[in-house]
Amino acid sequence: MGCTQSSEERSGKERNRMVDNYLKKEKEKMAKEFKLLLLGAGESGKSTVVKQMKVIHQGGYAKEELLGFKATVAQNTVQFMASILAAMERLEVAFGDEARKGDAKEVMESVEVGAELTELSPALGACLERLWGDQGVQACFARANEYQLNDSAPYYLGDVARLAAPDYLPNEQDVLRSRVMTTGISESQFTYNKLFFRLYDVGGQRSERKKWIHCFEDVTAIIFCAALSAYDLVLIEDESTNRMQESLQLFDSICNTKWFVKTSIILFLNKKDLFEEKITRVPLTVCFPDYRGPQEYESAANFIRDRFESMNNSPAGKQIYTHFTCATDTGNIRFVFGAVSDIVVQNSLAACGLV
Repeated sequence: MGCTQSSEERSGKERNRMVDNYLKKEKEKMAKEFKLLLLGAGESGKSTVVKQMKVIHQGGYAKEELLGFKATVAQNTVQFMASILAAMERLEVAFGDEARKGDAKEVMESVEVGAELTELSPALGACLERLWGDQGVQACFARANEYQLNDSAPYYLGDVARLAAPDYLPNEQDVLRSRVMTTGISESQFTYNKLFFRLYDVGGQRSERKKWIHCFEDVTAIIFCAALSAYDLVLIEDESTNRMQESLQLFDSICNTKWFVKTSIILFLNKKDLFEEKITRVPLTVCFPDYRGPQEYESAANFIRDRFESMNNSPAGKQIYTHFTCATDTGNIRFVFGAVSDIVVQNSLAACGLV
């Protein structure tokens, strides 16, 4: 009789078993769903990474979506040339051919149209081509570190004939290189290796960072983007501050905040292609006076990596997972994200007590 269980005892054990099963399933579900937060200063390439996730994991862009970027490409191209023209006046750089002043006037009038510019007409395209071929314009472009000019300027301005063709349809590379300043918070969802990811992208300019805290809860991992090539550039919102130094300070604050004590941090040192070209002509000492290595890619890139990783003061010995990236290179981002997902999955399983 002492071994007989009452109905209440049996019912209690069944409830405990159901609760245990529920908790186990919830842990397994959590281990298959990942929230990634994409952070970094402005112009670091975050939005390009988001676009690559669509290309790699969501089937890319349909024709209708590509057509939707036609106006953005046109506006970007005109604005990039307008930035150079404005800098020419400020830096007192003359046109190689005085006839280009008429083309410049056409371009500046197109800028005033703003969002109403939906495509590059053949006539406007011809103006842009002639300007881009001008010796004075090229001389000013070579001094782009002295004013604000987007990295995509030579890509678009060097291919205006294609962009201004009547049957022009943006391709994926055109989309990846297009620029619309991120404001607010955008969410992308995709599946990779049967795992579900939510990727949150928030604006990197200082005015946007106060919104970041709304994304901090339940973050699986942070992907922090920093532009290697920004070491000789200044912020758009504060031209007294070096972009690389701003990025280091921002990484320090993210890496060591109480919110992310146990959160995996993946560092994307982005724009490695631009950095590899720039380091041969612009010394790293313009940003880091203490750098004593050669002006070559590997030594300089490793120095910057070490400087970022030295910001990690986590008492728990948290590791920083660093990758050198080129966000416009789909193959590179596909490879890197595969490595990132492995890190995220292993750390998440460990956090849930499943490994």
